[in-house]
Amino acid sequence: MQSGKLNDFLDLFIEYLIVEKGLSDNTRRAYSGDLARYLDFLESLGRRAPEEIQSIDVSKFMGVLKKQGINPRSRARSLSAIRMFHKFLLIENYVDTNPASIIEAPRALKTLPHFLDGREVEALLLACVGLRSEDLRDSAMLELLYATGLRVSELVGLKLREVNLDSGYLVTVGKGNKERLVPIGESARKNVKIYLEKVRPLLDPMGQNPTLFLSRLGAGLSRQAFWNIIKKRVLMAGIRKNVSPHTLRHSFATHLLENGADLRSVQIMLGHADLATTQIYTHVTRDRLKRLHQEIHPRG
Repeated sequence: MQSGKLNDFLDLFIEYLIVEKGLSDNTRRAYSGDLARYLDFLESLGRRAPEEIQSIDVSKFMGVLKKQGINPRSRARSLSAIRMFHKFLLIENYVDTNPASIIEAPRALKTLPHFLDGREVEALLLACVGLRSEDLRDSAMLELLYATGLRVSELVGLKLREVNLDSGYLVTVGKGNKERLVPIGESARKNVKIYLEKVRPLLDPMGQNPTLFLSRLGAGLSRQAFWNIIKKRVLMAGIRKNVSPHTLRHSFATHLLENGADLRSVQIMLGHADLATTQIYTHVTRDRLKRLHQEIHPRG
């Protein structure tokens, strides 16, 4: 065992995540923030080295998060970061035990994903119709997002070389640096092709930026910039629901299952590591069918 300041071990752990685990920047930032709060709490208890940390300390910290009103999902994420941190300390022989291993994760309430129905999707896509460069770009982005179910980070990070319009597919790198192949529908292919021919050459005349979708200044779009695009188009479409980029991902999955796609295929296209994650959409479709039956059937 080796002693040292707790924050020194946090730096080593973050480096471990980067080199060994290949986690995304967003996940690393989330873990770093969660663990910084955890280590501050431990220092308030007088803990100065990893071997001084006990299971009761982890339990107390989780209790503090609950009192602060942190929701179960976020608390579970914090515990996941803490468990991974202590597992790292154990693997690297900084400690002999893992005090977080016996702590139970908070039970999150299962919330069904929000999605748009077919008419709402159509209204959103029609809100992009126009001849301005930003209309053509936004139309291509939203069509592609709905056609493929990409995460927003995957969409804005998509490279030109990763899209094959002739063959009708794209390659994206998702969570855990896992690569997957996703088909592109005809409507999305058409809109992306128009964007590539009429808009993108104006944004990147020298052809130096490898990113597919660009801002009016020729730079890659941030996730926040795309959120703003979604908000603008939702407002124009007159949709009153709270819509995010993930709403279109949920809509993609829900509509595929409603129209007969098998769960395993949807899992592959979404890039879910666990089929159980995809199965939540079967609840969505079942609940919707039940509501339709109640509304339409004479004895519903």
